[in-house]
Amino acid sequence: MSAGEHSSQLPEVRMADSGSELELDELRRRLAALEKETPPPPPPPRHRARSLLAVILILLACLLTPLAVVSSWTKGELTDTDRYVATVTPLAKDPAVQAAVTDRVTTAVMQHLPINSLLDDIAPADRPLVGAALGRLGNTLTDGLTSFVHTQVGNVVAGDAFVTVWVAVNRNAHAAVDRLLTGEGGGAVQIQGNAVTLDLAPVIDQVKTRLVAAGLGVAARIPEVHTSFTLVQSDTITKAQTGLRLLQLVGFWLPVLVLVLAVAGVLLAARRRRAAVTAAFGVAAGAAVLGIALSLVRAVYLDKLPAGVDQAAAGAVFDALVHHLRVTVRAVLVLGVLVALGTWVSGPGRRAGQVRQLWQAGFGAVRQTAERFGLRLGPVGRFVHRWKTWLSGVALAVVVLLFVLWDYPSGLVVFWLAVGLVGALAVLEFLDEPGEPGPAAAG
Repeated sequence: MSAGEHSSQLPEVRMADSGSELELDELRRRLAALEKETPPPPPPPRHRARSLLAVILILLACLLTPLAVVSSWTKGELTDTDRYVATVTPLAKDPAVQAAVTDRVTTAVMQHLPINSLLDDIAPADRPLVGAALGRLGNTLTDGLTSFVHTQVGNVVAGDAFVTVWVAVNRNAHAAVDRLLTGEGGGAVQIQGNAVTLDLAPVIDQVKTRLVAAGLGVAARIPEVHTSFTLVQSDTITKAQTGLRLLQLVGFWLPVLVLVLAVAGVLLAARRRRAAVTAAFGVAAGAAVLGIALSLVRAVYLDKLPAGVDQAAAGAVFDALVHHLRVTVRAVLVLGVLVALGTWVSGPGRRAGQVRQLWQAGFGAVRQTAERFGLRLGPVGRFVHRWKTWLSGVALAVVVLLFVLWDYPSGLVVFWLAVGLVGALAVLEFLDEPGEPGPAAAG
């Protein structure tokens, strides 16, 4: 082919290329137009129904979380004597409670102290003179005697004897506490109107002995006195009895139901990882709402107490009774955040991937070092590599189940459960070996 012929074919080739480009552009334009005109197919009705059901189940789990925590606390306080005694024992050393008990016992003792009997031990001839002298003293004598009795009562209440009496009374009365929710009384703890009271008769017996030992022999003539110390006083006690009784009956099963609802919602969801994070944060939020509600209830409860009730003592009693409830609230809150964090780390996000890469690189280096010393994982490593996702899920489920079944989970329990979970995941990561020969084996 001559140079002239070659140059004459160049325009034809260029024209052909231009025609192809125009056709491709036209095809792209038509395809784009079709994509705009044709909407994406709607999800199958089955998926939408499943997603709706998943949302409902997770929402129910979140809404039932506060009730589950309260039911667990109610069951523990009413059926476990040791737990109840452990709850109320610190009150015996609380300064506000000691002051309130001292005032209450002093008032009861002075009301029954036979002051007129002070003249019985004096010679009949001297009684008129002494009686006249006592009459002139009037209120001064009464105030001095009251101060003396108050000091002796304070010494009793501040000593170990009061703690022993306090614990014994509450332990013996725990059966009556169990009946509080039904409105039935009896025993040292009972409902009087809208108040839950504790009978201080054993404390008064201790005080009588102390007064006689201090030289006030007339105190031995004080009859058996039953005076009450108010533990809880509220207009809503009788109204709440039915609800609290129901929570006591379902104390074990309600937390289990919350767990079942949350797991079922996650399994039914189309995006399970996102549903798991939502469920975990929702349960944590439910616990947080309960914690906030406890603070608000405390403030309202103290504001509505009668004027004669010691506010400091009432606040101390309230804090003691709900102490374990607050501990459980914090434990559920921490657990929910940890589950959400763990689920996020295992997800496909870029940040989560970076965290996993650091985790895998660290244990990969440890595994390679162990291989240099002769470690061979063999079928175990290949099994873990194949089923690691499921094994990690089982570890997480076991930790959550242990938390739910734990009698009285605390922050320390959550901490050790989290440590155990991290340890289990670390072992799985170390054993994750795809079966390819490592550097040591290749050499």
